[in-house]
Amino acid sequence: MQKKKSNGSSMLSEVQLEEIAKLFKILSEPARLKLISSLMAGGLTVSELVDQTGLKQGNVSKHMKILLDAGLVQREKEGNFVRYSIAEPMLFELCQLVCAQVENAAAEKLKCVKGQ
Repeated sequence: MQKKKSNGSSMLSEVQLEEIAKLFKILSEPARLKLISSLMAGGLTVSELVDQTGLKQGNVSKHMKILLDAGLVQREKEGNFVRYSIAEPMLFELCQLVCAQVENAAAEKLKCVKGQ
C-alpha cells in the first residue's frame, strides 16, 4: 500500500481506504476464511473444498467466486474440474499475523483464568 503524505504525516487516500475496507469486508465472512484456510496447503476442487469445510456445494461456489473476483484466489481448469488455489501471497502473511495474535490473546486469557 502506498501512503499519501500530508503535512509531514503519512495518510492513506480515500481510494486506498475504500479498497482496504473492501478487502476486510471480503475477509470478514467466516465461510470464506474457512475456504482460504483449506487452500493454504494447496489447490483444491469445489468437491474437495466441500469435503474439507462441510459447506454446501452452492455456498462454496458462491464464496469462491467472490474470492476469485477479488483476486485472492485463482482457478485452473483440469478436465471436467476447476482447481482453486491462493493467488495473493499476502494471505499467507496475513493469516500468520492474525492467527498468532489470536493464539497469544487466548494464552493470556487462559493465564488470567488460572490466576497466573
